[in-house]
Amino acid sequence: MNMKLLAVSAVVAILGVGGYFLTAPSTQQTTVDLLPGAAHAQTANVDTSSVVEMALGAEDAPVTVIEYASYTCPHCRRFHEGPFNDIKANYIDTGKVRFVYREVYFDRFGLWGSIIARCGGEERFFGITDMLYKQQQAWTQGSPAEIAGNLRRLGLSAGLTSDQVEACFTDAEKAQTLVAWYEENATADDVRSTPTFLINGTKYSNMSYEDFQKVLDDLL
Repeated sequence: MNMKLLAVSAVVAILGVGGYFLTAPSTQQTTVDLLPGAAHAQTANVDTSSVVEMALGAEDAPVTVIEYASYTCPHCRRFHEGPFNDIKANYIDTGKVRFVYREVYFDRFGLWGSIIARCGGEERFFGITDMLYKQQQAWTQGSPAEIAGNLRRLGLSAGLTSDQVEACFTDAEKAQTLVAWYEENATADDVRSTPTFLINGTKYSNMSYEDFQKVLDDLL
């Protein structure tokens, strides 16, 4: 999955279904106006310092891996179903790697997935992320309203309350901040596809576990 990150602003529209739509980045500001009365917010000059960096592993690990991924990306799903489990067992859980996960929003549904994943805070984030990837082919099906419903049910099955889910899905300021945070990160690290990895600052595209292992072992 590829993208062109050419703009420093995007538009989030709050929909009647209680979710958010994100415009594709472009050279001109655009709006999503799929439902009457949608409200629009620009992300330029948004303070993103409140966004929590989601990470696993020891803070003083000698190697830091940053993954840029989209919840709607099938390549990301395959990475998390395969290589990630071996990396976690052999490098993250053993204190060798600090793993940072950063969301990419290629589409509205990737943003919605991020909102649900973050709704449970740091303690539930990676558990919900795992559910989003395992159930990706199911929750991404249907109309926008149906997908929003799928994500609500996924959040409830992860232990979130109905009130928590609704509060997260109607927090326009948080959605706006997440979009701005994504744009800042993707621009700074020139992220154009997912998954993209930064390993101690060097960028890599998707890799098998064997290739990952070689890169990590060379740094340890």
